[in-house]
Amino acid sequence: MKLRDFCESRGVPVLLHQANVGDDAAVRAMIERTRTEFGRLDVLVNNAGIGAGIGDIEHQTLEDYHKVMRVTCDSVFIGSKCAIELMKAQGGSIGGSIVNVSSIHGIKAAAHEAAYSAAKGAVRLLTKSVALHCARNGYRIRSNSVHPGYILTTQMVAWMERSANSADLNAALLAQHPIGFLGQPEDIANGILYLASEESRFMTGSELVIDGGYTL
Repeated sequence: MKLRDFCESRGVPVLLHQANVGDDAAVRAMIERTRTEFGRLDVLVNNAGIGAGIGDIEHQTLEDYHKVMRVTCDSVFIGSKCAIELMKAQGGSIGGSIVNVSSIHGIKAAAHEAAYSAAKGAVRLLTKSVALHCARNGYRIRSNSVHPGYILTTQMVAWMERSANSADLNAALLAQHPIGFLGQPEDIANGILYLASEESRFMTGSELVIDGGYTL
């Protein structure tokens, strides 16, 4: 079931808005439309990200590096900046929650993914910078990051199936996750929901690692 159908089946209004999250004006327009339609913004989830394929520091191009940083990290900077402007003006005891989807490679580098590791590592520390700024200014806006392991998304499954040795690839990935299986999208969604809710009201600048033991 698509997200829109899921929400509407439960009486939750949905607004779809296509935007280039690496473009400041486009994100501002998206945030403003949200304010116009719903009157406020309580939660922002920055989840845009791309890789540039396999590429270590010697073989990945500067063009690929800039592209990965723009989509994966610049989008978090722009989104957070725009969201804070609206959230802080709302006042009240609940200022808002910003959740940034980083990666296990924002904690543990991958030699074969130089640009991706750099971008996700930047998301990790940018999250903490935002958390400190908001806390010190009394905005009551929390900022936390989520660090998924290998998750069986549609894109990842397709990538595995395209591999010449998909069985060997699957076995290699499983071996890196002590829990013995790969995650499902719902595993990450549940973590994001927790950070978005008041159940996590005492968490800011934290890293929620959901990786089946990959980083142990």
